[in-house]
This record gives sequence, structure tokens and C-alpha cells, in this order.
Amino acid sequence: MRRTRTVLLCIAGLVAATLPAGVAAAAPESCVSTPGPAQGQAKDVLDLAERAKRELGLNSLILRVSSDGDELVTTALGESMTGVPADPAMHFRSGSVAIAYMATVLLQLAEEGKASLDDPLSRWLPDAPHAKEITLRQLGNSTSGLHDYVTDPKFLAELEAAPFRHWTPAEVIGIAAAHPLWYKPGTNFSYSHANFQLLGAALEKISGVSLERLLEERVMEPLGLDETANAATAEIPVPALHSFTSDRGIYEESSYWNPSWTTAPGAILTTDICDLERSARAVGTGELLSPQAFKIQLDPGTVGLGTPTGGCPATVCLRNTAAEHFGFGIILVNGWIVQNPSFSGYAAIQAYLPAEKLAIAVSATKGPKTPEGNQAQAVAERIAALLAPDHSLKPKHRP
Repeated sequence: MRRTRTVLLCIAGLVAATLPAGVAAAAPESCVSTPGPAQGQAKDVLDLAERAKRELGLNSLILRVSSDGDELVTTALGESMTGVPADPAMHFRSGSVAIAYMATVLLQLAEEGKASLDDPLSRWLPDAPHAKEITLRQLGNSTSGLHDYVTDPKFLAELEAAPFRHWTPAEVIGIAAAHPLWYKPGTNFSYSHANFQLLGAALEKISGVSLERLLEERVMEPLGLDETANAATAEIPVPALHSFTSDRGIYEESSYWNPSWTTAPGAILTTDICDLERSARAVGTGELLSPQAFKIQLDPGTVGLGTPTGGCPATVCLRNTAAEHFGFGIILVNGWIVQNPSFSGYAAIQAYLPAEKLAIAVSATKGPKTPEGNQAQAVAERIAALLAPDHSLKPKHRP
């Protein structure tokens, strides 16, 4: 993505050189704070953000809110590092947002007839664990029953001891496979990172294209997410928002801890706050899907299914009611369509409320006294309560 954009900028430079005098070439938009003094709802959001940053002890807080596609406010508060102010253009890790993208691509490929959601995994990955029992649909809607390797004590100990280690899919899937299934596939639900490691590999087999290229061509490029890119290494494109955490008992920088364990290679993304808000609107409206496919994404058969088993996302343990449930690569909370990554000191959320055409994107980094949990979500919940009081973004159930 970033190489493509560089080429485009070079071409733009050549075009500019041939333009008549006085005609300027359009410059790429950058993600900047809302100019001028804030008024009305924008001022209310800014005041709320400043209070939240202070009360939660955050090192930085970056957010962007839009209404019906129009920017309401964009701001950055606090510091990336000591003496370095946070900025909306800074890049950060977006973690599970890529899960929504992978689920979207699977739904696209299914509509194109290249695969069926009910294909057994064995059709595409015959050597995967329980490949004959698990379907593509069950990977996408978190009903496979696969153990979540991030709850394995040995994995956690190794991750804590060596946070810069590069993990391969074979290693982490092997940890999940060493445990029995939590339940018969399709009969219950649970959040497992192994689902999305396997889903990424399956998408490559189905399409014959690398996952990185697949997401670029089918998600990032159509949506204009120019600042969203796959991280082949632990590097974060500049300008980078730095993260800090006390996960290992001391407050330390964690910006470049290796994210290879988090999801499938090719879908380990960095982004900025403007792209995250655009992503919230696109995922929340089903922009890249047909109405039929979007309906499946919102309710892939999980409503009313069982009770959560094994593990939950970091800040929510849903009961799969009509109001709060896992969708297909997304989370639904009281009408909001959400993804909320949180790991290695980074926390973020993208949330869209179709009823109000309201989008909220927040990125937060921890200070030494920040409470546990995804504090970007905590801030987004406060913004939602302010702007859409009839639609709480706060789930009823916490882990």
C-alpha cells in the first residue's frame, strides 16, 4: 500500500510539472486536528476527552468523530513520548480491525462463488487442526471451538519473557491444536485468535493471492485507506505513536514489541485515526458488501447460541443476545458495530451507529496509573453517551 502510494505521488509530481502556470496539483490530504475554536457538540466532545484523559491517566488520546460522514471533531491530546506531542497523523497498531476486513473479504469471495461459507476447512487447508469438522463460517463467527492460544499459560510466559520474538502461524496454531476443542463446532461461541490465523491462510488459498495484497485490493484501496498498511515487521511507519505498558510489572515502552502473534501474516496492520474513522463508517454500513452479505455479517447465526466458553475479547464478554453479540468478524452492542483492539500498550476502537450515522474512532496509550482494560473503548463509551444517549456503547457484561 505504502509503495503504491509513493508511486502515485511520484506520478502526481510529474503531472504537476506539466500543468499550466497557476494550476496546482491536488496534495494528498493529511490527518490533522480540527482547526479553530470548538463550539457546540465538538466542544462538548473535546471537553469530555480532556477529562477522560486526565481521569484515566492516559499518556495520549487521539480521536475523530463524524456525523453522517461529516467531521465533527479530530484531536490529539497528550504525548507520544516525553516532549513529543501526540498528533492525529501518528500511526498505531489496529489489531482486530483486520478481522473485520478478513471477514468482509470472505463474504465477498463467497458471493463470487469462489468458496462457500459452509465449506469444511479441509477443502482449503487439509492439514489444519480439526479441518473436517470446522467450516469457514465457524472461523468467521467464532464458533469453531478452537482453543485460544493467548490463554495458554506457557504461551503467555514465553511472550512475557521475549516480547520481541517473531511467532509463526504454525507455532501459535500448534499451541491451540494441543488443546481439545472447547465444544463441538457450531454449537457454542468463543473468541479465539486461532480462528483468524486460519481464516487468513484460507483466504490466500481461496483467492490465490497473498493476504496483504488481498486486503489492499479489496479493502484499503477501495476505501481510500492510504495510511493503513500491513506490518511485515514490528516497524511502525513514521510518524509513530509510541506505546507503554506495565504488562511485565514495570512501566516500559512497548511500541515495537513484535505483533506477529496477534493475527494472520498480511493482516497485521497499522493505521491513523482518520483511516480508523473511515473504516468505522465503511464496516458499519456494509459499504463493501451486498445487502445480503451485510445481513450475514450482522447476524451469522450466533444470536441466542449457547453461552461464552473459554475466553472473551479484552473488554467484553457478550451473551449473544439480539442487542449484544458477535457478528461475522465484528461485535454488535446496542446497535453499534464495533471492533476494539487492545494489546502491548495500544488500545483503539472503531464504532458506527447506523441509526444516527455516527462514527467514533479512538486510540489511546497508557500512563503508569492507567486502569486495566481497553481505555479507548472507555472513552468511546463516554462519547456515545453524550451524542447518542439512547444507544449505549457500553456492554452489560465484562470478563
